[in-house]
Amino acid sequence: MSDADISAARALIEIAAHNFAAVGIESSRLDAEVLMAEAAGVTREAVITGSIKLSKAILNDFNAMVARREKREPLSYIVGHKEFYSLDFDVGPSVLIPRPETEFVVGAALEFIKAKPDARVLDLGTGSGAIAIAIAINAPHAQVTATEISLQACAFSIRNLLRHDLHGVISHRRADCFKVMDHGARLRSFDVIVSNPPYLTDAEIAALEPEVRDYEPRGALSAGVDGLDVLRRIAAEAPAHLASDGELILEVGARQAPAVVKLVEDAGLRVVSVINDFAGHQRVVRARKIEP
Repeated sequence: MSDADISAARALIEIAAHNFAAVGIESSRLDAEVLMAEAAGVTREAVITGSIKLSKAILNDFNAMVARREKREPLSYIVGHKEFYSLDFDVGPSVLIPRPETEFVVGAALEFIKAKPDARVLDLGTGSGAIAIAIAINAPHAQVTATEISLQACAFSIRNLLRHDLHGVISHRRADCFKVMDHGARLRSFDVIVSNPPYLTDAEIAALEPEVRDYEPRGALSAGVDGLDVLRRIAAEAPAHLASDGELILEVGARQAPAVVKLVEDAGLRVVSVINDFAGHQRVVRARKIEP
């Protein structure tokens, strides 16, 4: 490749990064490099080292993606995928983008499964399927069921099941919490129930970054005035679907853990731990069903 190609690519990245910074994007340089890599079909490392041969098609794709990012569309939606638990997942506007905090839910479930490798696992509101797939790949003997109410999100989770060769391994159901909507058998007893449910308050939604507020599915984020609408329902209904000594593992908002602890205790479960995320926020509540 010519020095002209390298110089042109670097100039395009600099311009894009400048434009991103001007609209408030903090990761401006990184995002520009990722978009150039996506347009060229190479790794970001190749972009950084200048290993790109530019073409009209690459330039057109890059410029189109830059225009979308300047409008604060999430980077993951533009490139169409996101890494989670060292796995790659297809994502789009109908599913929540997997986040590092949610990896603590997977870690807690896998810790439980160590003592019961064939555990029956239920992932409520699976979205892209990230939690269920990460558990199934790292605990191949577990019996995983994933549920989702949104038909559009179901399409993404099934797509990711196929991508990871888990279609037919993970049972995929359309359901509203524990209420099935696909005319199949009722959801019965599980050893582990995990969920990253909607937990933001109406006020928190309004204060979000544009990438989240304007693009990610509101139904996967918003949970009423106190952010507990869905968590309240899960806590109340989960005990009837948990086996003895089974666990409910929930991701919660940064300041919600005390309220969620009370919800699950009021439902008859015993809290065994509250796990902090990378920022030190109480992010995951683990509660166990103890038979009298």
